[in-house]
Amino acid sequence: MTIQTVTAVLGVGPGLGAAAARRFARGGHAVALLARTSTSLAEVEKQITGAGGRAVSFAADASDPASVERAFASVREQLGDPEVLVYNASGFAPGGILDVTPEQFEAVWRVSCLGAFAAARAVVPAMLERGSGTILLTGASAALRGSAGFSSFAVGKFGLRALGQSLARELHPKGIHVAHVVIDGQIDGARARAAARPAHTLLDPEGIAEQYWQLYRQGPTTWTQELDLRPAVEKF
Repeated sequence: MTIQTVTAVLGVGPGLGAAAARRFARGGHAVALLARTSTSLAEVEKQITGAGGRAVSFAADASDPASVERAFASVREQLGDPEVLVYNASGFAPGGILDVTPEQFEAVWRVSCLGAFAAARAVVPAMLERGSGTILLTGASAALRGSAGFSSFAVGKFGLRALGQSLARELHPKGIHVAHVVIDGQIDGARARAAARPAHTLLDPEGIAEQYWQLYRQGPTTWTQELDLRPAVEKF
């Protein structure tokens, strides 16, 4: 039996998470699909297996480190140690300082940042033992500037970016590539289509997934630590 490289995607929804999972599956990887409820992953798993790939769904609540730890224990048992981690989970609670509750603020940070810390702790030991691995973190323009009414989102994404920088400085010399991707703009999907947004103003999730694949394929003499992606018409 051929041993496949394992990619874990935490935060698989119908957009970028699904696109990343499909791209790594096309590259020959066995893909662990992780989201809060494994039933929501059925369609993505069906797409990958229907195309001849291998994918297994796992329930993981990104806001709960114990849940993340249990999920990755199951991934190791069923697929093996991930050589690639794509962290795509994100929380969102828009509103001003008097609108967002402390509980909502903390919940967004737990999903956007703490979950990535927990997921990294789950995959890094095997990566260190192997001397190689890739960790890709889905960020946002909110990681670079906090906008009015988006304090919880910005803090979560600022924290994720800081985590990525710290992990890169710690792990790059040990053979583990850590990259943070700034998604500057809205990703194409059902919500954008419902708002009648023109396609050329949106980020294509398949295009973003291809950039994730290229980051994974980079050699250690030319590693990207941070990459920003946006539509050509997006102001920045």
